[in-house]
Amino acid sequence: MASLERVSLPRFGKPESLPQISHGEYLHRMQVVTERMRAGKLDFLIVYGDREHFANLAYLTGFDPRFEEALLLLSADGRRKLLVGNECMGYLPDDRLEIEIELFQELSLLGQPRDTSRSLREILSGFGIGSNSVIGSAGWKYFGDANNSEQAQLLEIPSYIVDLLRELTGAKSRVLNATPLFMNPRDGLRLINSVDQIAQFEFAASHCSDSVLNLLLHIREGAVESDLEAFLNSHGLPLSCHNMVGFGEKAKRGLSSPSQNRARLGDTFTVALGVQGSLISRAGAVTRNENELPEATRDFYPRFVANYFDVVVEWYSGVKVGANSGDIYAAVQSRRDGALYDFAVNPGHYIHLDEWLHSPFDTGSDIILQSGMALQMDIIPISKGPFCYANGEDGIVLADAELRAQIASQYPNAWSRIQQRRRFMVETLGIPLDESVLPLSNIAGWLAPYILEPELVLVNR
Repeated sequence: MASLERVSLPRFGKPESLPQISHGEYLHRMQVVTERMRAGKLDFLIVYGDREHFANLAYLTGFDPRFEEALLLLSADGRRKLLVGNECMGYLPDDRLEIEIELFQELSLLGQPRDTSRSLREILSGFGIGSNSVIGSAGWKYFGDANNSEQAQLLEIPSYIVDLLRELTGAKSRVLNATPLFMNPRDGLRLINSVDQIAQFEFAASHCSDSVLNLLLHIREGAVESDLEAFLNSHGLPLSCHNMVGFGEKAKRGLSSPSQNRARLGDTFTVALGVQGSLISRAGAVTRNENELPEATRDFYPRFVANYFDVVVEWYSGVKVGANSGDIYAAVQSRRDGALYDFAVNPGHYIHLDEWLHSPFDTGSDIILQSGMALQMDIIPISKGPFCYANGEDGIVLADAELRAQIASQYPNAWSRIQQRRRFMVETLGIPLDESVLPLSNIAGWLAPYILEPELVLVNR
């Protein structure tokens, strides 16, 4: 059960340099995608990306479009072509990936030159797409049952691309949503992460969590949201979402960006920083204790946040290699006090370069958690009483004995930080962890509900 204790949060340190994904790993990823294409009887795969929907494209190539859109063409016989706009011609993937680059200026911003490139029809036809081709289209979302033939024809990428593909192939049924290749919650290619990818995520989470902690320790009465936002340092990593800081009534709009709003004693607060590979969030009250809460929440909030922490503990103690995600969902639901709050979304999800890849945590799910999965403890409580908020969102990776040995061998400093975090969570916070659970955040499990007294922390006793 949750209780409050005075706890000193250790400094676990953070990596100085960002681990790199080798060009060999990117080549392997594209090879595996080609094998999946053949198994699925796809002649071609179109991978669409833009500034927000970049992750599948970046997973394959290390390239994420900046101002523009981009389109990767893959054939079942192994050919690769990347279409980019004007400005991305100066920002291209490693040439060792053997990807042919072609300028397609319709991917550029309005008003820019469009008099140099070939038409999309010429490009696609020249790549071999024709009347008998079966095309897979991967963007960022698929709809309903991916095995249902009608739902598989629902596509989310721009219509001018889809319309032309359907025209070239001669049938709507030959152009299919192939996003499940990457994002299916059972066997999507981005579910299982390599040692180097995990090390990148640990870099992201270490820096991201230290930034959030730094902001939290500077919250004061009268502090301005936009001033505090300066503490959210991404350390050069691209953001996966906009920065969030909110106090008081504005915190009800939890996704809102920082403003000139000032913190007042008794306010609810919410903070989040998301970069590629990590998102860290905290929410609570701008007080030193429950006596400084507004009268409306003085009795409610302590029960609300205590039960929330009990649910968080249930989640952490349930996840492990080999666990059934539906069982975890049922366990956290049974621990939730339904008189206090509902869950806003699934209690946890996969995380990758994008903040939300998919979620296995749902009613009746039989998905088994595997070694190499990166998971987000993202349980968002929506109060059924007066408005208040709590959040302790961090990421973990699951690793079997073989993967743990690889991490320890190839990234010993990261492994040392992970082991220190585990000891803090288990021994100090009282959160049971299976040996396969590797916390990546420097504040994993740490939740100070009264942020003006940050050493007053929830523990499981």
